[in-house]
Amino acid sequence: MGEIKQKEAVIKSVFLVPALFFLLIPVIVRSGRISSIFISALMFGAMGASFDLSAGYMGITNFGYAAFVGLGAYTSALLMIRMGITPWIGMIIGGMVAAVVGFLVGLLTLRLRGIFMACFAWFFAEAARLTFANLVDITRGYLGLHVPPFPPIKTPFGTISFIARSRIPAYLLILSLTFIILLILNHIINTRLGLAWRAIKGNEDAAKASGINTTLYKTLNFTISCFFAGVLGSFYAHYVHVLTPDVMGLAFTIQVLTVCYVGGRGTLWGSIVGSFIVTVILEFLRPLMVMRFIIYGVLLIAVMIIYPDGMAKALKKLYSFIIEKI
Repeated sequence: MGEIKQKEAVIKSVFLVPALFFLLIPVIVRSGRISSIFISALMFGAMGASFDLSAGYMGITNFGYAAFVGLGAYTSALLMIRMGITPWIGMIIGGMVAAVVGFLVGLLTLRLRGIFMACFAWFFAEAARLTFANLVDITRGYLGLHVPPFPPIKTPFGTISFIARSRIPAYLLILSLTFIILLILNHIINTRLGLAWRAIKGNEDAAKASGINTTLYKTLNFTISCFFAGVLGSFYAHYVHVLTPDVMGLAFTIQVLTVCYVGGRGTLWGSIVGSFIVTVILEFLRPLMVMRFIIYGVLLIAVMIIYPDGMAKALKKLYSFIIEKI
């Protein structure tokens, strides 16, 4: 038994060390373009993980996910522009606003099942997008709201500026956020709450018969997912500096959904793997302009048909194969 654990520790280090080195590439290379790619990959990977909390552990596909990203983004941006509230607080408030709205939407949506639930969430997102587009005096609509960057942080070793060309501070921030979000989500799914979610996903009627308040548990799941969507939306706002209502559009949700499905549902960390794959592919296909999004759709269809379990399950199988052969 001890020998097996030793082998597993060795194999984990074989996987972990290259992964850690890979994540340090932007810090080592200090290239603005590479940092931007890594920031986008981690940001969408973290969004994919929070999306996976509903899609992978509850079987709920939230087609209105982008609306909650947008709520967090606009909340943090407007708090800083109108009231001078720092984004470090605005990120939490943005997450809370998205969570409260998510809770209310969940109470209405999650009583439905299947396509009706998905359509209701999508309709809500479209209503939110059009509302923010028409509040020109507040959001500037499609003219674009100019969002200030994160304020500099003073340390004993100097000032950390988030407008540096290398974008290392922004990268380290999203890396930390992603790590914290994955830790929290991983802890939640290993509690009794996570066990109830899996039971509901497996057989909702049986879970209800055993005394589980399925509507409450589904709403809690939806609310937590929306909270992290709002937090990451706040980061997005202060990172890209310009917000338009398109951030609440279906295209944004599809990008997050693709990352989740390519990475593998029901894994959380698989979204990080899927995000790097998708982000790098899109970056190399950038000269193709709109055509690259068609390839994006083809990639999603191919994964769903050929390997519906995603890349995370493939890596798990590789890990098990290596353990057996050693």
